[in-house]
Amino acid sequence: MLIRIVQLHFQEDKIDDFLIFFETVKDKVNDFPGCLGMKLLRDLNTPTIVMTYSHWENEEALKNYRTSETFGQIWPKIKPWFAEKPQAWSVNEHFNGFEINH
Repeated sequence: MLIRIVQLHFQEDKIDDFLIFFETVKDKVNDFPGCLGMKLLRDLNTPTIVMTYSHWENEEALKNYRTSETFGQIWPKIKPWFAEKPQAWSVNEHFNGFEINH
């Protein structure tokens, strides 16, 4: 499994546009073949920063998404709204304390 974290920093007057648009596309991404689930996180101190946190079956599944028509409809729409260049990380999980019963 591959975990993908993408940080997006939006212009102040575009964050609401993004959140509205996200509602229309979130299921397309979450249900994309090879995607095992996705979260959208929003920074508490800088609300113009959001992060997507997604799990993918493997690197090929993520690549298939990034070259898909779905991605091709989403990225060009939101790219002009960025205040800064997005940052992205593909990582492997080494410990998950959420799965430990307390």
